[in-house]
Amino acid sequence: MSIEAKVFFGSSEFSKDKKSKRLSPFNKEVVSIASVCDAQDTKKALEIAKGATKAARESTLSQRCDWLDDVASKLELSLEDMAKTITDEVAKPITYSRIEVKRAIETIKLSSATMRTMSGETINTDAMQSGRKTTAFFKRVPVGVIAAITPFNFPLNLVAHKLAPALVAGNTVVLKPTPEAPLTAYKFAKLFIDSPFAIKDALSVVYGDVEVGSTLTSSDIPRKISFTGSVPVGNIITKSAGIKKISLELGGNAATFIDKDADLKTAAQKCAIGAFVNSGQVCISLQRIYVHKDIYEEFAKLIADETKKLKVGSPYDDDTFMGPLIDDESVQRATSWVQSAIDEGARALNEIKTDGRIFYPVVMADVRDDMKIVCEEVFAPIVSLVSIDDFDSAAKKMNNSPYGLQFSIFTNNLNLSLRAIDELDAGGIVINDIPTLRFDIQPYGGVKLSGVGKEGPRFAIEEMSEIKSVVFA
Repeated sequence: MSIEAKVFFGSSEFSKDKKSKRLSPFNKEVVSIASVCDAQDTKKALEIAKGATKAARESTLSQRCDWLDDVASKLELSLEDMAKTITDEVAKPITYSRIEVKRAIETIKLSSATMRTMSGETINTDAMQSGRKTTAFFKRVPVGVIAAITPFNFPLNLVAHKLAPALVAGNTVVLKPTPEAPLTAYKFAKLFIDSPFAIKDALSVVYGDVEVGSTLTSSDIPRKISFTGSVPVGNIITKSAGIKKISLELGGNAATFIDKDADLKTAAQKCAIGAFVNSGQVCISLQRIYVHKDIYEEFAKLIADETKKLKVGSPYDDDTFMGPLIDDESVQRATSWVQSAIDEGARALNEIKTDGRIFYPVVMADVRDDMKIVCEEVFAPIVSLVSIDDFDSAAKKMNNSPYGLQFSIFTNNLNLSLRAIDELDAGGIVINDIPTLRFDIQPYGGVKLSGVGKEGPRFAIEEMSEIKSVVFA
């Protein structure tokens, strides 16, 4: 079976002379080979996308919805192959790779179903004295060309969250997938391009890193950029993009508060999962746990014990919860940050252990606000416990972060839950569960340095369309 990810210049498939090999983060075997694109390739893809905008805009909604439904059904048939490809390229445990494929299928179906029912509305232009009776309404129209850039940690579902809403809304797309998972993106894009319902040249895929990304975002052709990745890159995009619509899903430093009346056992079980799923390589991975001082030691023991139960090892085993980090640099950073915290007075409640790129999950206690493992995004299986007097103190510390993606609270106090919804400064608030909880149907996106704009099919479609106002005078 071929492991080469080829370039899609619209509906045509090409193999470039220059190629890069992707090695498994787990066993360092070659798992995929990708054509390497340059600025000229990117400009070609953008021109093709621009040329296809008229056909995409004039296509019927039924065709575009049938297109997505066809891709979803084909993806269901190839679920196991796609899951293995994800595991091969980014070493996500196979059980969670299967979950990601299922979520991507749901995302595609949701996009189709949402678009079938989205509509404009009539406007009462005589509502004010300065107005008069007319027939007025607004409708949604596609923006045109969309540049989509995606990360490694969810190499399929985060692509689905961009492609499905964009294409069903009548746009064309140039996709730059993560260099860590080119074959996953290639196989997924091929389902769209090979579909009998496909709009010719509506989707192109180019591979590369800085050169390709900067060419995409600085070009005048895209009317919309949808990016998921790091804050530094998001900052560069914002400065170079010019006048166009931008959605940025950036970093996070997710936190939760454990109240003294919470169900501690349940909270500990959920927090262990939220902190360590996907090796902590999730924007909403639980990184900070503020625990009421009256139950701090009890909760610390519970979560340390829950962490020891998690199976760490080969991502190809069905019962593995956590596999390796994405690269050696991530392991080195995690090791360095933990050791730095220990040197400054923190203590590890689990053994600090590595095995190749596997960094075993660790719960840190007695941390301070100025330690890197608390104040910066760690993106590794490390979670920190902080003893706190009350919710007011916790909320102040949770909000004292440049990030604001998702926060949560564990409590049986309804009034405290309502206060958390109002007072915690984040794009999403979860009550009695981990901030890592996300349903694809919901609006998703943060405040402050966590980004701008929202994902989730309905909300992405709104971001990827324009409102056109019409008046019959």
